[in-house]
Amino acid sequence: MADGQIKVDGDPVFKGIDPIRFEGPDSENPLAYRYYDKDQIVLGKRMEDHLRMAVCYWHTFCWDGFDVFGGGTFNRPWHGAVNDRAAADAKMAAAFEFFSKLGLPYYCFHDVDVTEDSPTPDELSSNLKRMGDRLAAYQDATGIKLLWGTANLFSNPRFGAGGLTNPNPEVAAVAVRQIRDCMEVTHALGGENYVLWGGREGYDTLLNTDLDRELGNFGRFLAMVVDHKHKIGFEGKILIEPKPHEPMYHQYDFDSATVYGFLKRFGLEDEVHVNIEPNHATLAGHSFAHEIATAVSLGIMGSIDINCGNYQNGWDTDQFNLDIRDITLALIELLPSGGLDTGGFNFDAKVRRQSSSVEDLFHAHVGGVDALARALLSAADILERGDIAKFKADRYAGWENSDLGKMMLSEGASLESIADHAAKAGLSPSHASGRQEMLENLVNRSLK
Repeated sequence: MADGQIKVDGDPVFKGIDPIRFEGPDSENPLAYRYYDKDQIVLGKRMEDHLRMAVCYWHTFCWDGFDVFGGGTFNRPWHGAVNDRAAADAKMAAAFEFFSKLGLPYYCFHDVDVTEDSPTPDELSSNLKRMGDRLAAYQDATGIKLLWGTANLFSNPRFGAGGLTNPNPEVAAVAVRQIRDCMEVTHALGGENYVLWGGREGYDTLLNTDLDRELGNFGRFLAMVVDHKHKIGFEGKILIEPKPHEPMYHQYDFDSATVYGFLKRFGLEDEVHVNIEPNHATLAGHSFAHEIATAVSLGIMGSIDINCGNYQNGWDTDQFNLDIRDITLALIELLPSGGLDTGGFNFDAKVRRQSSSVEDLFHAHVGGVDALARALLSAADILERGDIAKFKADRYAGWENSDLGKMMLSEGASLESIADHAAKAGLSPSHASGRQEMLENLVNRSLK
């Protein structure tokens, strides 16, 4: 895709910051990995291959520290004027310098993250093609790969009432065009997945919403996305990112179970998977581990945007997840299923608004990387010990080993036959302890 004429070097932005390397748990260097040794073998696989970590373009390089109460607090060297092509190019140079110094294998982007401001659909399409060529050149120069791309169908005012679910067919058509263009660039860049985050696919009030039409259109256009994937030969996964609300009061991709029901309705359950985010899981009233376990059980596990919220706030704060126990609990649900194949752990997280130094970007990612590595080591210890898996197997053993369990699960069993058997045998079982506290202690003893 690259034309071979793109300059990918230039003056470094992060002067004085050396590439981040593994130095071990005893290191006093604040910008070193203490636990992330990418070549360490864990459960038969390199740590890097388990975690497949990516840096997100948007929070790291596009956000200027703005929030609803005030303007940006960051003055990044790559931030420029509106519609500034030179600033977009400088931002990309800074991004790949940052990716390279972190030593992580992947990155992720929205189409509008990598382009200059593009007021019209035609301009966005043209600008994305140009920047796709630049991305290809940077990938070739650095060896860094694209985990996934996605189209931003929520920031432009035209998407105030959604993209694919918009009541105006012209807006929906523009959304379809944007997805087509971004998917093709993602494919050309060797992206391993394509994400659809329905940031405004939902509603604020049912008083102005035709729910059946919006869900029907969402399913119809998603089927078109899948068809186009096969048409262009894209071999990666199509991913939907569940989130219950915010910015809309209700979003159609509420959680993994809801997404599966939606996919099942439109016959897409074998074609589309989920991109799970811990902060979104908690907004839905679930744990991170619950969403992983649900996706694994339903066969739709895809990828992970690793972050967390703040228990003091009820919104999506997108903080770096440093909770070793929380991540460990999710990994012991994920790893026995084979882990991530085309997916990875994308740092969809941002530094706090007061962390205005570019060095803070490194500290944040180093902490996030080591948290994932520690959780992986902890989860591996739990799985290798096997205590929790054995307890769970013993707890359900009656369904596999007893004549009653086999009869109840047999093809000819009915409500009547099971009830009659229980009456004839005089069944009056007693409760058996779930031993939750003992199991929680086993988890804590394995935390690294």
